[in-house]
Amino acid sequence: MSTRITIDPITRLEGHGKIEIFLDDKGEVENAYLQVPELRGFEQFCVGRKAEDMPQLTSRICGVCPVAHHHAATKALDAAFGVQPTETARKLRELIYHGYIIYDHILHFYFLGGPDFIVGPDAPKEKRNILGVIEKVGMDTAKEVIKHRAYGQRITEILGGKPTHPVSGVPGGQTKVLSEEGRKEIETMARSCVDFAKFTLQLFEDVVLKNPAYMALIQNPKLGLAVYNMGMVDERNRVSFYDGPVRVTDQQGKEFARFNGSDYLNHIAEHVLDWSYVKATYLKEVGYKGLVDGPDSGLYRVGPLARLNVAVGMATPGADAAYRKLFDTFGTKPVNSTLAYHWARLVELLYAAERALELATDPGITGTDIRNMKFDMKPEGVGVVEAARGTLFHHYRLTEDRMIESVNLIVATTNNKGPICMSVREAAKELIHKGKVSDGLLNTVEMFFRAYDPCFGCASHVLGRPTVVIDIRRRDGELVRQLAS
Repeated sequence: MSTRITIDPITRLEGHGKIEIFLDDKGEVENAYLQVPELRGFEQFCVGRKAEDMPQLTSRICGVCPVAHHHAATKALDAAFGVQPTETARKLRELIYHGYIIYDHILHFYFLGGPDFIVGPDAPKEKRNILGVIEKVGMDTAKEVIKHRAYGQRITEILGGKPTHPVSGVPGGQTKVLSEEGRKEIETMARSCVDFAKFTLQLFEDVVLKNPAYMALIQNPKLGLAVYNMGMVDERNRVSFYDGPVRVTDQQGKEFARFNGSDYLNHIAEHVLDWSYVKATYLKEVGYKGLVDGPDSGLYRVGPLARLNVAVGMATPGADAAYRKLFDTFGTKPVNSTLAYHWARLVELLYAAERALELATDPGITGTDIRNMKFDMKPEGVGVVEAARGTLFHHYRLTEDRMIESVNLIVATTNNKGPICMSVREAAKELIHKGKVSDGLLNTVEMFFRAYDPCFGCASHVLGRPTVVIDIRRRDGELVRQLAS
C-alpha cells in the first residue's frame, strides 16, 4: 500500500497550493503532484465589461504583478483599437515596467526564494523568511532591501499614478507626462538600484556560488529539465521585457520558433489537468505527451532562466557581463538547472536597473506627445509582455460597441505549470528515500517550485464548467466512491 506525504499549504509564493507525494511500499517516490485548489475565474467575469476597463480590472488579478497585467491589457487594446502608441508613451511604459521588475525581483530573492539559501533549507520554519534573512545579512542590508524595493514602486507611482496598480495606460499611449522633477527623482533612484543589483549579485556569489553543498544541488543533472525555452527578445535577440517577438529555442539552444504575439494560437495550446485549476501549455507543433521533458515533449519553460536561455545576451553592459558569467560557470547553454532561476533573476534585476537609468536620462522621456488617438477599430487584440515570472498573453475579443466578448489569459505560471510539476516530482524522487523525510527535506522539495516564483492566483482559470470532485475513502486510503458535480 502506498503512503502519501502532503505539504499543505506550500509557502512563500503568490496564491495557494499543496504538494502530494506518493511513496511505494519501499518508501521510494512513485509520483508527486503540485495542486492548485483555488479558482479565480478572471476570464469569465471580464466578459461584458468595457474594453477600456481591462487595464485596471486585470491589474487586480495580482498585487505582486499588476504592472504586467496592466501593460499586457493596454497593449491588447492598442491592437484592438488599431493604434500604435507615440514614441514618448512607449518609453514611459517601458520605464514603468522596469520599475516593476526591480521591485518584483527584489521581493522574490529576499522575501520568498532567497531565505532557502541565505538562512538555509534546514533552518527552523520561523527563520525561513525575511526576518531570518535580516538576522543573517544585518539591519543595514535589510534597510537597503526595503529602500530599493520601494524605489521600484515609487517609479510606478510617479509614472503610473499608483505604486501598485497603475492607471496610466490607455489605447494609443499614456495619460500622464513625466515632469523634469520626476525624471530627476527616477534617475537618482535608478542609479542607486544599479548599485544595489550589483551588491545582490555579489551576495549571491558569496552565499550560494561559493557554497559547495548549494552548488551540488544546483548543478545536479537529475534536478534539471531538458525542455524548450520561451521568452521575448529584441531585434538583436537580447532579453526584452516590454516588447518584441516571442522566441522559442530547443534543448540544444537552436531557434525552434519565432512569432509575434498576435500569432500565439498558432504555436501554443492548453491542456486541462484533472487535478488542478491551472492548465498546462505546450507547443502545438510538438504536442502534449504528458509531464515529460525532451525534444518529443511540447512542454516549455518561461521566466528569468528561460529568457536568458533564448537570448544571446543582455542590452546593457553590466547585465551582459553577469549573463556571460552565468553561462561560463555552467559551461553549457541552455542551462537546465531549475535552481539557476535565482541567479538568472538577479542578472535581470541588474538589467532592469541599468535600462531604467538609460530611459530616465533619455532626452525624449519628458515629451508631451503621449497619446495617439487615430483609431482603426479591430474585432480583437492580443497583448504580450514578459512578466517577472515569464511570458504573459492577454487576448480579447470585442463586440461592435467595444464590450468584452471573450478573454483568454495565458500567464507565466500557466506556461510553467507542467515544468513546475515535473521539477517538484524529480526533486522528491531524488531527495526522498526509504520513506525518510524531515521538515528541512520537504522544504528542499518546495525550493523547486519556488525557483519559478509562481503566481497561482494569476494562473488559476478554468476551461469549461468547473467540476467539484469528492473522494470518499476508507481509513486505509482505498477509494470507495467518487462524487462529481
